[in-house]
Amino acid sequence: MAEGLLEVLRTEQKYPINYAEFLLLRGKLQSLLQEDAHNGPEGYLVRSLYFDTLDDSDYMDKSGGYELRHKLRLRVYGPTDQYAKLELKEKQGDLQRKRSLLVGREDAIQLCKGNASVLQKYEDPFAKELYTLIQERMYRPKCIVEYKRWAVMEPANDIRITFDSAITASETTTDIFQENCLLYPVQSPNQVTMEVKFNGFLFSYIKDLVSLSDKEQASVSKYVLARSISMGLEF
Repeated sequence: MAEGLLEVLRTEQKYPINYAEFLLLRGKLQSLLQEDAHNGPEGYLVRSLYFDTLDDSDYMDKSGGYELRHKLRLRVYGPTDQYAKLELKEKQGDLQRKRSLLVGREDAIQLCKGNASVLQKYEDPFAKELYTLIQERMYRPKCIVEYKRWAVMEPANDIRITFDSAITASETTTDIFQENCLLYPVQSPNQVTMEVKFNGFLFSYIKDLVSLSDKEQASVSKYVLARSISMGLEF
């Protein structure tokens, strides 16, 4: 797998549901939409290392409800992965621009240690942008967030619906490749976050299928929930 830039620009909406609702929706969606190839009976693992400034400005912008915000994270799908995705998410309301740079395992390990100089060897302009951003804003690794994800998609309009559960976190290590990472629970086992992502517009039959008109959008991110526990805050 070669290193390179992946870019996505779309609308992203989050909705809190319970586990019983997830099971009901999973039964409906898996017969009508295309399942993610990585789905197992319980979905698949996602583990991210979030970076923030020395004064936690990204955390404060998100928890404070600012319209314009962004987050920087390094993502893998298991501790044995040979590659990781360094992602920059820039959001304004529901609109999101996500750019990802695929980096090798050894470079990812250095990023986990706070060494961003490895990005200088990548020829992609986005790598240079990331390096400059990290240096100028003094980004440092802050928090690991891990959860299970089950996902379906509709290729038209790049529609993707994900269900995230069993969210856990750690601020005692920044090594996303650690086999037995000591993690603390962020939410109740009964809580699930449904994310609906699409370009342009969401087809009405999908909107009706997941009953979006009956649900209230969530505003707090997994990163904010994880950091809020250590900071003694509640959302």
